[in-house]
Amino acid sequence: MTENSKIVQRAEQAIEKKAAYGRDIDLSSFADQSEQHNAIDPQEISDQQKKSLEAIGVDVSGANRSGTFMQMDHSVVHCNVTNDGVEMLSIDEALRRHGWLMDYWWKAVQPDADKYTARAAIHQEHGYFIRALPNAKIEFPLQACMYIGQEGVVQDVHNIIIVEEGAELNVITGCATDPVVNKGMHIGVSEFYVKKGGKLSFTMIHRWGEEVVVRPRTGVVLEEDAQYLSNFICMHKVNDLQMYPTVRLAGEGAVARMNSILVAVPGSHMDIGGRAVMDVPGTKAELITRSISTGGIIINRGHLLAGAENVKAHLECHGLLLQKDGVIHAIPELEARTDNAELSHEAAVGKIAQEEIEYLMARGLDEEEATATIVRGFLNVNIEGLPESLQKEIDIAVNEFSFGKGA
Repeated sequence: MTENSKIVQRAEQAIEKKAAYGRDIDLSSFADQSEQHNAIDPQEISDQQKKSLEAIGVDVSGANRSGTFMQMDHSVVHCNVTNDGVEMLSIDEALRRHGWLMDYWWKAVQPDADKYTARAAIHQEHGYFIRALPNAKIEFPLQACMYIGQEGVVQDVHNIIIVEEGAELNVITGCATDPVVNKGMHIGVSEFYVKKGGKLSFTMIHRWGEEVVVRPRTGVVLEEDAQYLSNFICMHKVNDLQMYPTVRLAGEGAVARMNSILVAVPGSHMDIGGRAVMDVPGTKAELITRSISTGGIIINRGHLLAGAENVKAHLECHGLLLQKDGVIHAIPELEARTDNAELSHEAAVGKIAQEEIEYLMARGLDEEEATATIVRGFLNVNIEGLPESLQKEIDIAVNEFSFGKGA
């Protein structure tokens, strides 16, 4: 039996599992099959589709990107790279070219972790493979887009990023549905491996249809002196989003920073978490979430596990309720298995203080402008070490919400 056959066998035994936490989704309510899409030039799609892509950080011209990968439903419709120091392929093509890739296949995420990983292992339809070559410093970000263009379809993808020793890589992933699509499901398994002295900045922006269910499953492994900076942004309605990425700091001096910006409008249910496992001394982690409810439900989970001495980590969950029928639930966990670890957490949930609004109104703003200004300041997290191009994508998304319909 091949290694992949063993993986599928494990998945088949787990496909009927109930969700360990969060809402349990009936997978049979989504379509397994999708139409085949031909290759496209992102610059030649409709203006409405371009607008959807630009809203999730995708530059359709590719002018300021080192490469572009785009998958629509179950079809890879575009893949190109313009930098010699990086490789980007469909994951299926990468598996055919690189036999050694099986050494990373389902190693950071287990195929039988839950019913969603199990489904992805059985049904997997492409996904991307990105590899930064040793000591390569990739100037412009690579971009990857996961797009649902067919009503009611489920998209199962498996992504792998490998940052080789001493390399630096920025990736922007935008996930969205076509403007005419309302219902669908996205299951995305992502495994990231950052080698000694490597650095990966990963920004993911979601903008789904109102009845879309989303289940990302991410595992990250950091070697000695590796750095991982993650930014997740979701500020538009999604039916049900549940994710709990786990970073394993497996090398001395490894550092992980995970930032999330969330807005739950009425009808949205977001169960968002993050976990940092510090296996060796001298590692550091920081998990920060800024969340706003305008009537939706947000559950913020965070878990810091210190399994070695001389590690430091901080967990921060701040929530802002803009409507009384909204819900924000913070669940921080600190777990120390040694007496020489420094773990801390800070959690706060509340509404905008009336005196803050009155202060700004006294300086010439009306109430709506004052509220938008406060919201923008709350969401604007100063992310240390974030490349200017990625910070710009976040600023655009925050501004769109703060001074648009959201506020």
